[in-house]
Amino acid sequence: METALISLVLSMVAALMIGPYIIEKLRSFKFGQNVRLDGPKSHLTKQGIPSMGGFIFLSVLTLMGFVLSGFNPKVMFMILVTLSFSLIGFLDDYLKVKKKSSDGLSAKHKMLYLLVFGLLAGSTLYFGFDYKSLMIPFLGYEIHLGLLYILFVVIFFAAATNAVNLTDGIDGLSSTVTIIVVIFYALISWRSGDQEVFFFALTLIGGLLGFLYFNRYPAKVFMGDTGSLALGGAVGIMALMTRTELLLILVGLIYVVETLSVIIQVLYFKKTGKRFFRIAPIHHHFEAVGWKENKVVLVFGLVTLMMVIITYLLM
Repeated sequence: METALISLVLSMVAALMIGPYIIEKLRSFKFGQNVRLDGPKSHLTKQGIPSMGGFIFLSVLTLMGFVLSGFNPKVMFMILVTLSFSLIGFLDDYLKVKKKSSDGLSAKHKMLYLLVFGLLAGSTLYFGFDYKSLMIPFLGYEIHLGLLYILFVVIFFAAATNAVNLTDGIDGLSSTVTIIVVIFYALISWRSGDQEVFFFALTLIGGLLGFLYFNRYPAKVFMGDTGSLALGGAVGIMALMTRTELLLILVGLIYVVETLSVIIQVLYFKKTGKRFFRIAPIHHHFEAVGWKENKVVLVFGLVTLMMVIITYLLM
C-alpha cells in the first residue's frame, strides 16, 4: 500500500513536470486538434490546440508502473493492455493530423483493431490468469463461461473503449469522470487485498491528476484518442481483474449515457430525419442549451461520484 501511495504522488509530480515539454513537442510537430464542423460553435476556438496529450499520463503510468512495481507481471499486463488500445488511438489521431480533418481511422478499421486487441487481452486472461467466469453483482452468483469468456472480453473492451472515447469532448470531462471511476477500483482492490490493481489504479490516478492540470478549462492540451482509448482499456482491465465488469455500468453511468445518446441520435435521425438531441454525444447537447463547459464537467463528475459511493456501499 505504501508503494502505491508513493507511486500516486510521484506520478502526479512527474506528469506536472513533463507536461509542458510534451505539450511543446506536440505543438512543434503540429499535432493539433481538428475540430468537428458539426460540433458546438464555441469549440471552433479550440482548433489547433495540441492533441495526443494522453502521452503525458501514459508515459508516467508506464515508467512508474514498471519500475515501482518491481516489474510485477500482473501490473505489466495491465499497462500493456492500456498501451495497446492507446496505439489504436494514436493511429487515429495521427491520421486526423495527416488529413487535416476530424476524421481519422474509419469506423470499420477502428473496430477491427479494438476487437483484435480485445481478443489478445481475453486470451491472456483466460489462458494466463485463469479467468473463465462472470460474477453477477450483489447476488454473489457466478456464471462459468468457459471459452466464451474470451468472446465476452472482446465485446466488453469494444464497448468500454468506445464509451470512454465518446465521453472525451469537453475540457477536463473524460479526465475528471475517469479519475472518479478509477478511485472506485482503487477502493475495491484495497478492500479485497488486490495489491496489483490497487497499485495500478493509484498510479493512473496520479498521472491523470497531473494531466488534468493542463487539460482543465481552458485546456492547453487534449488527450486525443491516444488517451481516451487508453483510458477505456485501463478501466476495462481493472473491471475484469476485479471481476466487477457489470458494476462498470453503474460507476461508469456517464459513459453509458454518452453512448446511448449517440445511439438514440443515429436511430432517431434515420427514422425521422430529425435530431433527438441538438448535438450528440449528450455533453454537447447540454452545451447547446447554454451550459458552460465547467458546469457540464461538475455535474457529470458529481453524478459519477454519487454512483461510485452508492455502488461501493451496496457491495
